[in-house]
Amino acid sequence: MNTLEKIIADKYVEVEARKQQRPVAELEKSSAFSRATLSLKSFLLDPTKSGIITEFKRKSPSKGLINGTSSVAEVTKGYEQAGASALSVLTDLHYFGGTTEDLELARKQVAIPILRKDFVVDEYQILEAKSMGADCILLIAAALTPEKVQSLAAFAQNLGLEVLLEVHNLEELEQSFCEPLDVVGVNNRNLKTFEVSLDTSLELVDRIPNQVVKISESGISNPATLVAFRKAGFHGFLIGENFMKTSSPEQAAMDFILEFRRLMEEQTSGLAGHGN
Repeated sequence: MNTLEKIIADKYVEVEARKQQRPVAELEKSSAFSRATLSLKSFLLDPTKSGIITEFKRKSPSKGLINGTSSVAEVTKGYEQAGASALSVLTDLHYFGGTTEDLELARKQVAIPILRKDFVVDEYQILEAKSMGADCILLIAAALTPEKVQSLAAFAQNLGLEVLLEVHNLEELEQSFCEPLDVVGVNNRNLKTFEVSLDTSLELVDRIPNQVVKISESGISNPATLVAFRKAGFHGFLIGENFMKTSSPEQAAMDFILEFRRLMEEQTSGLAGHGN
């Protein structure tokens, strides 16, 4: 059993326990459940924003502890001020050190879309995401059958949440792409081996249907990579570890986004000059 299979097996057990602790009727009573959600798609496509989804992540199975000291409130608010288009918050406790309270706290800090980053295997988790104040859920192709992807995606969209499908290779993309989806993310980290290759994104970008927003995830540490990926056809990027491994993730994000914007402006003015 690889790490992903172990996580998914544990997640099924965890979800059954959570259902007993907080029945659906209780989730539906939360104030966040009735709020109007924000569109991750729209924020990523907004030309005045960076297209970057910044992530709050304490640890991971591949890297262990990444950041055990930063405050959710400070970092998420700082991410928004730095120019992030959206926020990703890990809510898996055992493998990533995240909690549902992290997302609830982040929701109070920011006015940008929030992705609930977890291993969604059950409709109950989508109801949970809505009750926390999330705007989007993650579905991981490697962890679900194509039929499950489709049914969970439809359930989420009926609740007013957007759906990000994460793929790692062409086979997953071809098997799991369905209507309705809002965003497709190419994860450059193989969840079975944890090896990272940025080529994965470049190999898949043109294979993703154009009706969805395309993002690249994992292993991105250089603003110049974003410029190249934008040119290749990506609309957005999910970056977490690169910021979270520093003592001030929000400052790291601000420096990164400023440099990315500078490089984009440089390229745009260069192209304009070339056209004259």
